[in-house]
Amino acid sequence: MKIQYFQDTDTLYLEFNQNPIVETKDINENTLVDLDQDGKVCAITIEHAQNLTSLNTFSFETIIPEISLAS
Repeated sequence: MKIQYFQDTDTLYLEFNQNPIVETKDINENTLVDLDQDGKVCAITIEHAQNLTSLNTFSFETIIPEISLAS
């Protein structure tokens, strides 16, 4: 996954995979979703990102499922 912020255009780009994009859908006037040939989300583009997101409070968390040690 890759996250890019383009300050000059106030655009936030979230790339989930590098599959070839075959379709882009407008979710609303500020949000675009890129889809691959199977309809899976490849990326999301958010225009006017500073007004629509909390760019200054970014965090990342990975949740690891509990492993049962019962035999």
